Amino acid sequence: MEIYLVTSNKNKLREFEEILGFKLKRVDLELDEIQAVEVEKVVEHKTRQAFEMIKKPVITEDTGLHFEAWNGLPGALAKWFDKSIGYGKLCQLLGENRRAKAKTVVGYFNGKDYKEFIGEISGIIAPEAKGTTNFGWDIIFIPEGYQKTFAEMTFKEKNKISMRKIALEKFREFCKI
Repeated sequence: MEIYLVTSNKNKLREFEEILGFKLKRVDLELDEIQAVEVEKVVEHKTRQAFEMIKKPVITEDTGLHFEAWNGLPGALAKWFDKSIGYGKLCQLLGENRRAKAKTVVGYFNGKDYKEFIGEISGIIAPEAKGTTNFGWDIIFIPEGYQKTFAEMTFKEKNKISMRKIALEKFREFCKI
């Protein structure tokens, strides 16, 4: 069975295939991205819309960063917070309770059954942005048990513990059924 990963990012395709252990087809689609704190809502909308466009089994993915002190904000809206005030300013605004959860949701739809696979890890928000990366909030998230942000880690280090890996491993198990 062919499964289509909806992304414009060729590196994401490589990362998905490495974790899953099987090939995917990549398709770049212009999807409406709804604005919601809940990553699950964003992913389900994207996944169903992608299926309607290509009529083939699809997976989509999105992530969110949820601050405990802000009742789960910014969630899936993290990139919009970055565009308006920047991640550095977000660090300053947070206050004493810096606990956060990083969540990835992978959605799969074959035209009949919608399934989602969630990977989540706990951590804290750094006092300031650190590291270099092209992956958004990696510069401010320090996973539990570590002393550095995702952006300060090597690609391999991050992928051993990432929420994306957890979600994709759940999807891989589902595909074995």
